[in-house]
Amino acid sequence: SAGGGRLRRAASALLLRAPRLPARELSAPVRLYHKKVVDHYENPRNVGSLDKTSKNVGTGLVGAPACGDVMKLQIQVDEKGKIVDARFKTFGCGSAIASSSLATEWVKGKTVEEALTIKNTDIAKELCLPPVKLHCSMLAEDAIKAALADYKLKQEPKTERLVMDASKGPQAASAPTHAV
Repeated sequence: SAGGGRLRRAASALLLRAPRLPARELSAPVRLYHKKVVDHYENPRNVGSLDKTSKNVGTGLVGAPACGDVMKLQIQVDEKGKIVDARFKTFGCGSAIASSSLATEWVKGKTVEEALTIKNTDIAKELCLPPVKLHCSMLAEDAIKAALADYKLKQEPKTERLVMDASKGPQAASAPTHAV
């Protein structure tokens, strides 16, 4: 259309008159990540998956719709209640990957109760995350809590699990309610 052509020409004219940055300024990154974030991003620890159907594995899957980050964090707990392994898979920015990687390092060797004390503020401080990336450490804390909750749910006897049906009230669950 004639209007669309005029708009394109006007936009091109504005772009041609816009001040240009020297090439060296264009190649410099806008924001630098702290070396701890870069280390976890370039050398992520504990990437992978555990058997989510195993009774001693808890799986947490969390996401942040605002930025598109998604984290899956899994823990494996021994018979004494100690976390002996942890794995993660994260779709997100470098800070999200680094937060997940650090979280798996920190939960290993802790009891289930000790792992609950890991806070996003501690993860953010360790990685020196800027305020705009704090949601990444919050996701990591949420993933830890979700994995621990899934593990605890799997430890309950199946006969004690109840499912709430609005029309019938509490009902005994016939299938696990912790599918992820």
